[in-house]
Amino acid sequence: MRKLQKFVGLMLPITLLTACEVGPDYERPDIDMPKLSKQDIKEFTTAKWWNVFHDPVLNALEDAAIKNNADLKQAIANVDIAKAEAGIAFGDLLPSVGLQGAGQKDFASRRGKFAGLAPSRHSLDYTSSATASYELDFFGKYRRANEAARAMLLSTRAAKESVLLTVTSETAKAYFLLKALDAQLAIARRTLKTRQETYNVYKSRLKNGYCTEFDYLRIEAEMSSVESAVSTLAAAQEKAENALSVLIGCSPREMVSRKTAKSDAINELRIPVNIPQGIPSDILARRPDVLQAEGMLIAANAKIGVARAAYFPSISLTGAYGFESQSLGQLFRTGSDMWSFGGGISLPIFAGGKISAAEDSANAGYRKMLAAYEKSIQMAFKDTLDALVSNRHCREIVRSTTRQVNALKKGYSIARKQKEAGLIGLIDLLDVERGLLSAEMELVTALQNQLNATVDLCKALGGGWTIDSLNENRK
Repeated sequence: MRKLQKFVGLMLPITLLTACEVGPDYERPDIDMPKLSKQDIKEFTTAKWWNVFHDPVLNALEDAAIKNNADLKQAIANVDIAKAEAGIAFGDLLPSVGLQGAGQKDFASRRGKFAGLAPSRHSLDYTSSATASYELDFFGKYRRANEAARAMLLSTRAAKESVLLTVTSETAKAYFLLKALDAQLAIARRTLKTRQETYNVYKSRLKNGYCTEFDYLRIEAEMSSVESAVSTLAAAQEKAENALSVLIGCSPREMVSRKTAKSDAINELRIPVNIPQGIPSDILARRPDVLQAEGMLIAANAKIGVARAAYFPSISLTGAYGFESQSLGQLFRTGSDMWSFGGGISLPIFAGGKISAAEDSANAGYRKMLAAYEKSIQMAFKDTLDALVSNRHCREIVRSTTRQVNALKKGYSIARKQKEAGLIGLIDLLDVERGLLSAEMELVTALQNQLNATVDLCKALGGGWTIDSLNENRK
């Protein structure tokens, strides 16, 4: 056993001699960046960024999505796969050590070429040995492969965080859509009730000859129009429920039976006031998709080294130490020990252009990942700029539409009194009522867009994700 320890002890230091690595070392690309500003964005980047809306129903939905969403489960499994592949790549850097044993019994021919050499035609042979093998990584093939695997693990972890951010964002938007449809459906049903009451009145008047058929048909058409709107909104509401069920990972049975609990009306949800005025300086550090793209770029850069190492010789060492005896009882006695040590080298001379083609592929892969990395940075700025613009304009639209609705409500109240006093006709009242219905629907849509713009801003700023959280996942 001491000889085995000496043998392995001699092979391990050889790994320290493999200091040469072919291929380029990674350097972060120089990107032409605008001047960025220091801003406090904690409210939008907290671990549970959706808390900015202070809605307990939304909080419960987000918790369910994080726990059960199928896309997120796939992303977590991808991290586990990448972690295992990184472990395999690291294992290639170390010697392989194993144990083996064998026993064999032979019965020799009297007429064979070894006939008469042994006192008996029967023979026994037992062996037990420890083996070790190692390929010297003089040119960094396995170290570059390990570098690529670790970079892919980093990229996959960031991809998981990106999926998490997308899932939580889509869950919030689906919930806001459902609340918007609830509000619009309530408006439509309230209007339909008014139209039905008016329809019944004019139906009776037509029967008794107190109104024209034209007025009656106009009322009927207006009522039917709102009935159609109610049916359309109800169908959209059910579809929104189904979409939300998928996001939070409901089973098919739960999808059929569940209904989202109700909380505050859409116009009562809290919306953050302190929206950033520009792009914060740490935007790139906060975006998981940027880190994901850079991880893939690092991996592609390392694969160039793997491809170039194929031009150079592969040097391997093998050895074994063990025991051999014709008697099992004598296998580990003095004098039964044996050992062997050997080395080999292989150098490619002609491979039909496969090695150079592999290097060309690796270089092209790096250029592809470089373009993807640059695009991820471009998209980070685009998403943030779009979200800032949307937040600013959505607030303005909500304010102006609210004023419009308030004015139309007052106008409708006045029009009803004028109609009762006979100062205006039915058509005039219906025109005012139709305008109020349209404006109220537009206000709900504007509120939904404002909420969605806040979600987009949280997502653009990398809400719920930090470098520290990624480092914690590495432990």
